[in-house]
Amino acid sequence: MSSFLLVSLNIDAILDEITLHQRKKKLDEMTKGEGLGDAYAATLSRMKAQPRSRSKLGMEVLMWVSHAMRPLRVDELCHALGVEEGSADLNTRNIPAIETLLTCCLGLVTVEKSSFTIRLVHYTLQEYLCYNPSLFLNPHSNIAKVCLSYLNFPYVRGFSPALRSVPPTAAFVEYASCYWGSHARRETTECVKTLALKLLHRYDEHISSKILLLRRVRQEGRPFDTKDTPAGFTGLHGAAYFGCVEITIGLLETNGWDAQATDFHGNTAIAWAAGRGHEGVVRVLLEQSNANPNTADTISGRTPLTWAAKNGHEGVVRILLERDDVDCEKPDKWSRTPLLRAAENGHEGVVRILLERDDVDYEKPDKWSRTPLLLAAENGHEGAVRMLLKKSDVNPETANMWNETPLSRAARNGHEGVVRILLEQNDINPDTADTKYGHTPLSWAARYGHEGIVRLLLERGDVDLDKADKWSQTPLLWTAVNGHEGVMRILLERGDINPDTADTEDGQTPLSWAAENGHVGIVKMLLERNDVNPDKADNWGRTPLSRAAKNGHEGAVRMLLERHNIITNTTDSVHDQTLFLCATTDGHESLMKGLLEQNDGSPNTADPNPEAMHEGIPKLLQERADLVPECAASL
Repeated sequence: MSSFLLVSLNIDAILDEITLHQRKKKLDEMTKGEGLGDAYAATLSRMKAQPRSRSKLGMEVLMWVSHAMRPLRVDELCHALGVEEGSADLNTRNIPAIETLLTCCLGLVTVEKSSFTIRLVHYTLQEYLCYNPSLFLNPHSNIAKVCLSYLNFPYVRGFSPALRSVPPTAAFVEYASCYWGSHARRETTECVKTLALKLLHRYDEHISSKILLLRRVRQEGRPFDTKDTPAGFTGLHGAAYFGCVEITIGLLETNGWDAQATDFHGNTAIAWAAGRGHEGVVRVLLEQSNANPNTADTISGRTPLTWAAKNGHEGVVRILLERDDVDCEKPDKWSRTPLLRAAENGHEGVVRILLERDDVDYEKPDKWSRTPLLLAAENGHEGAVRMLLKKSDVNPETANMWNETPLSRAARNGHEGVVRILLEQNDINPDTADTKYGHTPLSWAARYGHEGIVRLLLERGDVDLDKADKWSQTPLLWTAVNGHEGVMRILLERGDINPDTADTEDGQTPLSWAAENGHVGIVKMLLERNDVNPDKADNWGRTPLSRAAKNGHEGAVRMLLERHNIITNTTDSVHDQTLFLCATTDGHESLMKGLLEQNDGSPNTADPNPEAMHEGIPKLLQERADLVPECAASL
C-alpha cells in the first residue's frame, strides 16, 4: 500500500513539470531515489491549499505521527485530534473519523493493518519532516497540552485508580499518561505548566499515575501489582519521573510538597529522578532543606546513588557525590554497592568515577561473595574489568561463595575478551575448580561450546585437560554430551588426552554420551580414531550402539553399524535387554529395520514388550525367519 502511495506522489511530482525534457529529468531523479523532497513539498503544498479546516487537520496528523514517542493506534490519534482547546470535557462527537484523516493527508499517512497503527507513508518522509522543523510550531508542547487536557477532563478524572484497565471510551488515556511528561520535558510553555500542575494535584488518586506505573515501572525493576493503587506516588514523584524541571520547581513553590515523601515502595522523588538520569530535577530536589540523598527504598534497599549507578547515569552520580553526606558504600538488600551495580552492568563512566574515590572499597562483595570484578567479568564488560584490574588491591582470583573465580564465570558465559584479559594477569590460576560443581574454566567452556576460550586456555601449560568435576565428567565428556563439534576437534588435536576415558558414575565414554544424545558429528570423529573402543560397555552393560538405539538416534546407529566389527547381540547387565529390545521397547521402527538388516542380529534373545512398540515394528519382526514362534504369537 505504502509503495503504491509513494509511486503516486512521484507521478504527481513528475506531472507538475511543464516540458517533456523536465519530466524526463524528474523521472530519472526519482528512479535514482532523488527528488523525493520535491514530491513531499509538492504534496504539502496541495495539503495546505485545501479548505482551512482540512488543511489544519492534515498538518496536525503529520505533527502527531512524526513526533509521537511510539506508533499511535488509530483510535488514539482520533481521540487526540478530537481534543478542542478550552473544552470542558471529552466530546466524542468531535472525534474525527480515520477516513477523514487519511483524506486530509493526501496519501502521506497510512494505516498498518497488522497493528492498526497509523504511520507515515515512507521513512524518507520522517527524514524530510525532521529536516524542515519550521513546518510545525512547538510540536512537543502542543502534544503535551493535548495529553494534559485529556487527562484533566472530568470524564477521565472520574476513573478510579484501582481500575486494572482503561475503558475503550477513553482510548487516549494510556498514551497521554505515559508520555505527556516526555513531551513536556522537551518544550514547557506556561500553558503546559498550568495543566501539569492541575493534573499533579492529588496525582496518586488519578488513573494516569497507575497506568504510568503499570506500563513503565516494571521495566525499571520496581514491582507494582495490578491490584495496587499508586498510594504515595505524588505529583512531585511524577514530575521527577519525567524529569520536568520547570514543573518540579512550580510544585515546590506551592505549599505542602515534601521532597522526602515516599511512595508505596519507599521511593523518594530524588530516587525516581536519579534512576532515570534527570540531572536538572536531581539538583532542584537536593536544594531542599530536608533532602536526604541516602534514603533507600523499602523493596530493594537502593539509594538514589545506587539507582543512578545501576542505570549508568554519570551526570547524576557526579551531582550526588558532590555532597559530603552521600554514602557511596551503602549496600542494597543484596549487599550490592553502587560500584558493584555499575560494574555488573558495564557502566564504565560510573565505574571510573567511583574508582577515583578514596572511600570506595573496590573488593566489597555482595551477599553471594561476588565482587565488582567478578560481576563485571561474568557479564563480559571488558572495559570495567580492565579498570578494576588496574587497582593494585584488586585480586583477580577473589571467588564467590562457590569458589567460582572471575575467570571461571567469564569462561562459562563465553566472554572471550574478558578471559584473554584475565589470563594476562601473572597471579591467575586457570585451573581453579568451583565447589558447587567442581568445574574448572576449561570445563565450563567445553560444556557450553566456547571454542575461542577453549583455545585460549589450552595455550597455557598449567591446565589439566582430564580434570573431572563432581559428576566425574571431564571437559571432553561434557563436549560429547552437548555435541560441540568444534570444541571436540580442538581437544582431540591434543596428544595428551585420552578420548576413551569413561566417567566413574555411569562408566560412559565420550562415544557413549555422543551416541546416546545423537551427536552424529562427534560419533564420526571418535570412530575415526584407533584409540576408541566402539563396543566399550558402561556400568549397565550398555554399549554406544545400544545407547543410540534406546534413544532413537538413527544417524548414530547407522554410523556405528558401518563398523564391520561392531557387536549387535550384547545384553545389558541390569535389565537383561538386548540391543534388539532396547530399540523395540521405545518403538524406534526405523532403527529396528536397520538392526534387523545386520547378519548378526539376535532378535529372540529376550522377549520384547509388544505394547510399547509402534504398529510398524511387529510387521518388521514377523518378517524375520529367526524369530521364535512364541514371540511372534505374542505380537
